[in-house]
Amino acid sequence: MSEQVICIGCGVTIQTEDETKVGYAPPSALERDPIICQRCFRLKHYNEVQDVSLTDDDFLNILHGIGQADGLVVKIVDIFDFNGSWLPGLHRFVGKKDVLLVGNKVDLLPKSVKHEKVTRWMKQTARELGLQPRDVFLVSAHKGYGMKEVMTAIDEYRNGKDVYVVGCTNVGKSTFINRIIKEVTGKGNVITTSYFPGTTLDMIEIPLDDGSALYDTPGIINHHQMAHFVDKKDLKVITPKKEIKPKVYQLNEQQTLFFGGLARLDYVSGGRRPFVCYMSNELFIHRTKREHADELYERHLGELLQPPRKSYCEQLPPLVAHHFTLKEPKTDIVFSGLGWVTCHEPGAQVIAYAPKGVGVMLRKSLI
Repeated sequence: MSEQVICIGCGVTIQTEDETKVGYAPPSALERDPIICQRCFRLKHYNEVQDVSLTDDDFLNILHGIGQADGLVVKIVDIFDFNGSWLPGLHRFVGKKDVLLVGNKVDLLPKSVKHEKVTRWMKQTARELGLQPRDVFLVSAHKGYGMKEVMTAIDEYRNGKDVYVVGCTNVGKSTFINRIIKEVTGKGNVITTSYFPGTTLDMIEIPLDDGSALYDTPGIINHHQMAHFVDKKDLKVITPKKEIKPKVYQLNEQQTLFFGGLARLDYVSGGRRPFVCYMSNELFIHRTKREHADELYERHLGELLQPPRKSYCEQLPPLVAHHFTLKEPKTDIVFSGLGWVTCHEPGAQVIAYAPKGVGVMLRKSLI
């Protein structure tokens, strides 16, 4: 192939030589219009993802490039996994640029949640994490909720400059950009979207009317997200697709909740009290006595306690214990990429278990 051909799905340069490398397409695909790489083709038509060899350094180089350029940064986070989808070093890259913070997947939160409270919480948490966004928005890129407002804000804040949309994998960044393209052009899915980590491989440039451009950057992989410890079938189980229905468990001391086989919460002491679980409606939660929990886990991981399914159990790192005393009223115990459990009264002692490498933390209750 003499001239460069770009995949319209993920932005990577098409090549026809090596199936294992980024951008492969069979020669026959070059006769199609539009041209997409095999990876995007399989994703679009079969919802199958193919792993590609892109390193963290590649992502960092792209971020570094954004740091050098002049423009507006739109940072997308997943409301359901706010801390897990946060890009820790972003404020170092963006320097003095204006940043708009967009919380996606707001349609997953229970309807009772006040959106003003969530945006206040996002502003405060962003500041604590070192970022001072110019403005904060809540959207559902999937459903289109809040998109017109964000688009107006982007146009206002960019001031004729380029726009860089950044976010970590699985936050719905490409869906967000597809929605913008659809609103502006009336055309549907231009960029490949999926549940799976790392779909966009290189910066995709979308020209804007005034000669500047909107850039979709690759999703940066946050290694402490649960998505990296399950296979794609299980990822569909733990990724909520519709409004989360909270599940309430009245726990006595020395009781345990298992969240499939991926995480566990031991209630050590603090008297009988309710724990409210906010996780995918499809995730199985099992209650047992703490004294039986270890044995139950060993015997039933991959069967009663799944995901992960039996065939994937060996890849799951061992569960690591995180000890907490809940000192504040209304505290969330967050399992990065899986959801959270809210305890309303202070004084409980708990042990939260998650696979080694997955983030577990406390925060002031979101709901």
